[in-house]
Amino acid sequence: MFDREKPETQSDIEFDFFDESPTVESTQRGEGGGPRKRRRLPTRPPKPPGGPQLYRLGVLIAGAIVLAVILILVVNSCRKNQKVSAYEDYVESVSTIAAQSEDLGKQLNTQLTTPGITLEALREDVEGLRQQQEQLLRQAQDLGPPGPLLEQQESLVEAMQFRVNGLDGLATAFAQVAQTSNPDESGQLLASQAQRLVASDVVYADGFQSPTETVLEEQGVSNVPVPASKFVQNPEFGSPTQWKQTVARLTQAPESGGLHGNGIQAVRVQGSDQQLSPSQDNSIQATSDLAFEVLVQNSGDSQETQVEVTLTVLQDPQIQKQQVIDVINPGETKTVTFRNFGELSFGTSTTLKVSIEPVQGETNTGNNTAEYPVIFTLG
Repeated sequence: MFDREKPETQSDIEFDFFDESPTVESTQRGEGGGPRKRRRLPTRPPKPPGGPQLYRLGVLIAGAIVLAVILILVVNSCRKNQKVSAYEDYVESVSTIAAQSEDLGKQLNTQLTTPGITLEALREDVEGLRQQQEQLLRQAQDLGPPGPLLEQQESLVEAMQFRVNGLDGLATAFAQVAQTSNPDESGQLLASQAQRLVASDVVYADGFQSPTETVLEEQGVSNVPVPASKFVQNPEFGSPTQWKQTVARLTQAPESGGLHGNGIQAVRVQGSDQQLSPSQDNSIQATSDLAFEVLVQNSGDSQETQVEVTLTVLQDPQIQKQQVIDVINPGETKTVTFRNFGELSFGTSTTLKVSIEPVQGETNTGNNTAEYPVIFTLG
């Protein structure tokens, strides 16, 4: 027969399955038999979204932005330097041309006022100047200005072209003058050609120099001076009367007739009404800008050129100054100014002497020299 008590044993086994095991009990109870709290392990902070890769990406982006800004600044700086350099190079090239052209104008003035020069010799000299000026014209035409100066470049070329035309016209006119005996006609003919040279100075100053200065200022280009270029040295260069007198001088020898000579009209202190007296002491304040004006008159009936005027302070050591009048017409009075005297002797009587070098054919030299007693005082 089967044993009926077996199911009870099976029931005990099932009960023991749900009891706490000795191992579990020992881990949950303390030494006093009481319950023991379970320790919690430390937890890591949550990682940022994306992790280290996103952080490194942000650093790279920031670095790229900084690098881009630096590159932009460098590029802009280079562009600015290139722009300034372009203007500097252009103006420097113009300066060379302008200075050489102005020097040709000075040479022309010297040749025109050379005592004893003939019409033929003068014509040859002017033709030589024309050839040199034509080379300068070609150099001006070859210049490549920055864009904003294209209009000014055209004026520069125009001014140089006026100078070529004026010199060419003068050379041709001198040849024609040699064939005519009408001084008025000759004066008109030469003046019409000379006026082209006068116009060249106006075109250069008003069409190139001044507008170029404005453009440089607008472009932020500083410390780049625009050169001047003055071809005509005599303010009466375009006057028919001036050229009539010039023709008379060129076609007549000093010995052939006519009076020649210059005289001292007066000596005065510049900037005041004080006119020096040759017969009594003249008290003069020796300021830093002291200047004397000597009035010289052509007392003959012929045009005179290269008239030397000398002013001397007869002290120890003496001070001597010299000026030259390029051209002076009959009856004309010109003012010669002397300044920058350096160390003057104060409080003692001295002599200021003025003299005019006699010109060729001058016979009366009595009014070529004058002396004035002076006492210099501190201003």
